[in-house]
Amino acid sequence: MAKLNLPFYKGHIECNIPDEKIKAVLVSKAEEYKVSGSETEIVRKALENPISSVRLSELAKDKKHVVIISSDHTRPVPSHITMPLLLEEVRRFNKDVKITILIATGMHRATTHEELVAKYGEKIVNEESIVVHDAYIDSDMTFKGILPSGGELWVNKLVDEADLLISEGFIEPHFFAGFSGGRKSVLPGIASKKTVLWNHNAKFIASKNARAGNLEDNPIHKDMLFAAKQAGLAFILNVVINGEKKVIEAFAGNLEDAHAYGCEKVLEIARVTPVKSNIVLTTNGGYPLDQNIYQTVKGMTAGEACVNEGGVIIILSSCADGTGGEFFYKLLADEESAEAAYKKLNDVEPSDTEFDQWEAQILARILCKANVIIVTDKCDPSIITAMHIMHAYTLEEALEKAYALTSKEEQITIIPDGISVILK
Repeated sequence: MAKLNLPFYKGHIECNIPDEKIKAVLVSKAEEYKVSGSETEIVRKALENPISSVRLSELAKDKKHVVIISSDHTRPVPSHITMPLLLEEVRRFNKDVKITILIATGMHRATTHEELVAKYGEKIVNEESIVVHDAYIDSDMTFKGILPSGGELWVNKLVDEADLLISEGFIEPHFFAGFSGGRKSVLPGIASKKTVLWNHNAKFIASKNARAGNLEDNPIHKDMLFAAKQAGLAFILNVVINGEKKVIEAFAGNLEDAHAYGCEKVLEIARVTPVKSNIVLTTNGGYPLDQNIYQTVKGMTAGEACVNEGGVIIILSSCADGTGGEFFYKLLADEESAEAAYKKLNDVEPSDTEFDQWEAQILARILCKANVIIVTDKCDPSIITAMHIMHAYTLEEALEKAYALTSKEEQITIIPDGISVILK
């Protein structure tokens, strides 16, 4: 009997499935990765040995205003470790420099004070200047040119007030940008609503190159990289984390080169060969990534890569905050079927992109291929089923539903953390 502890919200759910019922367990090598020191030591070493750049302390020594772009509450970046080291490095030769921490919310809701404290600790929240980006306030934006795809690039005007722009983040597989981290801190991180909507348009989302683990000819990545360069992002600190949200690698330095090196390392760690089956069991990696249905689509894409046509994807995800957005919810719930939603969303022109359309488009694509069951006891089942997704309170209940849709004899492919793997 295989016993697996699958991440769910702020804990785990024990999974007990007979060995003969398991076809494969697909895991990232991150869980076995041998680290070279403590989390702080790993990050400090990266800052002391930047890629294709002088040290950040050298870049900052004559600057008057440094802006640090930092991920928001939806990302498990260990900022309680990274931010103190970044601040220390910036102030190494420049004790009186003005520093603003700019929270890259993209089009998410604003990060709360409590979430900031949980992320950085009381000291940083009380002593540092923190600005939460709001993509909806046009007067807070500055125009930085035309994207390669033809859209307008508007970003937070703090980039014009800074004489040094840097960012922190983490690199993981991303289901349409290829990888997170690096350039993504600018677009969508601190971009305007108009720019984010253009970049996340239906044609780009439908591209075969806009998939996890791929940057080559990825139209979404191309626009993002251009945006970061236009904004003047001069230095990045990106980490790689394991399933326990612990730092196992860190990369600092030049926007493009440090990120590319980090992506190569993540591909090496995260790449696994898909094992096809009629039932796939996965998760969204636990908190904070499984807070809502919107974020849960990411983990579903791992199941999509392994499930046979007409099969079942079971995903453990708390969805404790509900849908993640009313617009996202309605794009599925207001249509009679996932197929109808998918057809409608695929036909939207870039200039007409709707809020959260991209997530709904990918969810609809997955639902056209397979049945999806979300396992949670923390979310109203009615909002899940209204989006053409099935619901189960327990893993056992979900398995019974999956067997009823397929066969009692089915073997299961298990992906303990659907966020952490690249299946190709």
